[in-house]
Amino acid sequence: MLRRWRRRRILRRFAIPDALWEETLADAPALARLDSDERARLRELALLFLHEKRIEPSAGFALDDAMRVRIAALACLPVLNLGLDCYSGFVAVVVYPDEFVIRDRETVDEDGVVHTEDAVLTGEAWEHGPVILSWQDIEASGQGAGYNVVAHEFAHKLDMQSGEADGVPPLHSGMRVADWRQAFDTAYSGLCAELERGEEPWIDPYAAEDPGEFFAVCAELFFDVPQDLAAEYPDVYAELARYFRQDPARRGLIQAAPT
Repeated sequence: MLRRWRRRRILRRFAIPDALWEETLADAPALARLDSDERARLRELALLFLHEKRIEPSAGFALDDAMRVRIAALACLPVLNLGLDCYSGFVAVVVYPDEFVIRDRETVDEDGVVHTEDAVLTGEAWEHGPVILSWQDIEASGQGAGYNVVAHEFAHKLDMQSGEADGVPPLHSGMRVADWRQAFDTAYSGLCAELERGEEPWIDPYAAEDPGEFFAVCAELFFDVPQDLAAEYPDVYAELARYFRQDPARRGLIQAAPT
């Protein structure tokens, strides 16, 4: 109740300037294709995001208002019909100017051997921690080319609502885990088989890292090139449409959640 009161108060007292909002939409085709009602609701969500999250520059980088609004809008697109509470498990978004390095990162191979190495990343979502993004890659996100680091990392955050990012976020009433797994496991196995045969897949090969990454890459495609995803992986697209409560291939809405 208190959170709703605070949000209503923010929406009454503050607003993203018209010119800045129109510039944000124009700079990202994934946002520009929204209808007027969607744009208005996304604008409110982005404003609330800016008030509830800390968008922090790192490595000597500087962020202006236009950058912050762009990040907020791209981050809120996946929860347009789910509500901002889906992002309640963290407060910070850290932005580097370009790719960043995570030192001494541990990975475990198929044989259970732990390896330690430096990782060069464009984005990362930490469980119970921040979302880390590269501004260079934020600029490239949502351009209709199938790349969207913001949707990717925030999809991980949605996935982490149920614990480890395993590719199965908490599903809504009426959705069946069995249906979700059937759609995603079939597509994931097909991708892995293509790579084993030495074929070049339609989807980014990084999606074959694990089911969690496959879900996040599909979320990128869902918002950036939805018609292509629907054509290549129709069952995956259908499950994502039910989960996000959006149908971006037609920009038809399934059901909106209250702010």
